[in-house]
Amino acid sequence: MLAMSSSFSIHFFLLLSIALFSVCCLAASQAPTTKSHPYILPIKKDPATNLYYTSVGIGTPRHNFDLVIDLSGENLWYDCDTHYNSSSYRPIACGSKQCPEIGCVGCNGPFKPGCTNNTCPANVINQLAKFIYSGGLGEDFIFIRQNKVSGLLSSCIDTDAFPSFSDDELPLFGLPNNTKGIIGLSKSQLALPIQLASANKVPSKFSLCLPSLNNQGFTNLLVRAGEEHPQGISKFLKTTPLIVNNVSTGAISVEGVPSKEYFIDVKAVQIDGNVVNLKPSLLAIDNKGNGGTKLSTMSPFTELQTTVYKTFIRDFIKKASDRRLKRVASVAPFEACYDSTTIRNSSTGLVVPTIDLVLRGGVQWTIYGANSMVMAKKNVACLAIVDGGTEPRMSFVKASIVIGGYQLEDNLLEFDVASSKLSFSSSLLLHNATCSRT
Repeated sequence: MLAMSSSFSIHFFLLLSIALFSVCCLAASQAPTTKSHPYILPIKKDPATNLYYTSVGIGTPRHNFDLVIDLSGENLWYDCDTHYNSSSYRPIACGSKQCPEIGCVGCNGPFKPGCTNNTCPANVINQLAKFIYSGGLGEDFIFIRQNKVSGLLSSCIDTDAFPSFSDDELPLFGLPNNTKGIIGLSKSQLALPIQLASANKVPSKFSLCLPSLNNQGFTNLLVRAGEEHPQGISKFLKTTPLIVNNVSTGAISVEGVPSKEYFIDVKAVQIDGNVVNLKPSLLAIDNKGNGGTKLSTMSPFTELQTTVYKTFIRDFIKKASDRRLKRVASVAPFEACYDSTTIRNSSTGLVVPTIDLVLRGGVQWTIYGANSMVMAKKNVACLAIVDGGTEPRMSFVKASIVIGGYQLEDNLLEFDVASSKLSFSSSLLLHNATCSRT
């Protein structure tokens, strides 16, 4: 076996051929006292980074970790620094059923989480950092609120092992100061929703409702068949297919393995009911994996590939002018900014041109002012959609549209991973609800 240091870092573009992780032997250590939602986690928004995070407990004794929500993340990873230990931690051995035979990680120090030998490697990926790191795959108790679950697989890395690294080279770079890792919700077999579904022998389905600032949202990591959302919100959900990008889109490209990110089939974009003149080829995914539309919680605001952005922003500015909105100086990174004192308010935010994503089958996802306009400074509201450039970031390929966190706030999303479907509400504000009161 090839031994590697636990502090070994892998640069951006690493091409691997790996087998899918096999996840087994997962069981709740105690049955929930009721049948109601044992796997719901609260979500908060960090005002400094505009990222979203939740809190879980890990290990024995229990340590609470704030972890960033990443829809594209392949696993749960956390910082098991020199101050952390757990008596219930069990490293996954190289070559075991739970690990593909692609090598091992090792460590010269005393045994503890983040420092074990003959251990299955697991990726530690933060899209905002400079490097990809190799941590150790392990099993330990994870507390989802008060529900203690055993058998869950996760990765951890000792961030104290990089004393010579600059801040932007560290695994936690760019994440909120209080957070100590990432909870991945992608289609990876190591993502928590898929592990929980496998343990409970039900199809994988989870929901996500991101909060606006100073409010609290939630994720239900295991939505069971027939579950209804409070206040009759379920009847407002529309459904569209989750489409497959046959090319790996993450920081590590796995040859022959499709992307684990969530893509939807946007057929057209409308502003105030008028179609934006975009080439269909930009909205589709090409044979190299470029193009298409994906959802991201690690992009604070929706990003449009430059060609798409230029056409879109031109049309939005024209429609805003038609409504006689008073334009003011841009506030980076936003281009289209307006005097908010001259814009009417409504239950769905500032009254500005509405944006519709027309999806396969004609279903529309409508974005109102609460999700399209951000207060960039006093009395200045800007369109919260930015130029995403032409080059991919932490990937070999680039999506044409990346729907960012701000546009997802107070929208209930239900990811039916097993059936490859996404159900969405558009703004809950239309129904006098938010992610903190549904």
